[in-house]
Amino acid sequence: MIVLGIETSCDETSAAVVKNGRQVLSNIIASQVDLHAPFGGVVPEIAARRHIECIGFIVDEALKKANLSLSQMEAYAVANGPGLAGALLVGLNYAKGLSFVNKKPLIGVNHIQGHVCANFLSEKEHEEGELKPPFLSLVVSGGHTLLLAVDDYNTYRVVGATRDDAAGEAFDKVARVLGLPYPGGPEIDKIAKTASPSIDFPRARVDGFDFSFSGLKTAVVQYFQKNPDNIPDIAASFQKAVVDVLIERAVAACVSEGYNKIALAGGVACNSALRRAMQDACKEKELQLFMPAPVFCTDNAAMIACRGYYRLLTENADDLDLNAFPGRMV
Repeated sequence: MIVLGIETSCDETSAAVVKNGRQVLSNIIASQVDLHAPFGGVVPEIAARRHIECIGFIVDEALKKANLSLSQMEAYAVANGPGLAGALLVGLNYAKGLSFVNKKPLIGVNHIQGHVCANFLSEKEHEEGELKPPFLSLVVSGGHTLLLAVDDYNTYRVVGATRDDAAGEAFDKVARVLGLPYPGGPEIDKIAKTASPSIDFPRARVDGFDFSFSGLKTAVVQYFQKNPDNIPDIAASFQKAVVDVLIERAVAACVSEGYNKIALAGGVACNSALRRAMQDACKEKELQLFMPAPVFCTDNAAMIACRGYYRLLTENADDLDLNAFPGRMV
């Protein structure tokens, strides 16, 4: 089964062709980082307008790279939430048009579940991949920090979530305070490699397996105001505080829920410190760890096509009155 995926939930316009939910035939991504960098964050109106300008070209390029046509797609999968309302509607309405004209199934995809499915993807032919449910997924991005129990391909259950800022949001806000370029997460990761995490910033521990990063962010800002010349060590110490909490909660939840596999997901899953520390923690606890290739960590349409494939196997297609749900979680 060959599925065309479309992703426009935030500031990447992406289209991908995926075979049988696992093999990526093409995955085209148009980033808007340069557009939003002067503002220090994503401007929703600018993002939506650029999606409108790009989406037709991106879909054409994805089909061209896969050497296939729209008529050869068996379904069109599109992210319809969570995300920016205007941005989501661009991709959703484009997919609706394709579905109507070509009389193919339309599959709405939860963006967060798509991130989890990035762990199933491969660009190698005939590779089924090792990861199969059940497992626990740590989803860490600019807008979300969640622990999801994945009991089968279509069953997702929230085990823990952030009470305030998402981890990626905290990275970007701290980077802005430190005067680092946007997006802040990769910049902090880069300079932290040359510094010492010697500052003891607080680690919030709330009930259950939830997260909280607002207090840490405030502590970093207050420290920086008194120590403005210690940026590398501040960055390294902040990053370590975030990574420590993410790993502690993820490993504890995995053991508590009775799983033996953890899958990282989301843009912050590219963070080198998180990947290294999670490898060490899982080795110590004898847990299997799965991490997507970096290109599949950030927003992309291949993960949307993958999630759409598994939805289509057991669920009905969506009607053309499918709406966007910007605030929907899982």
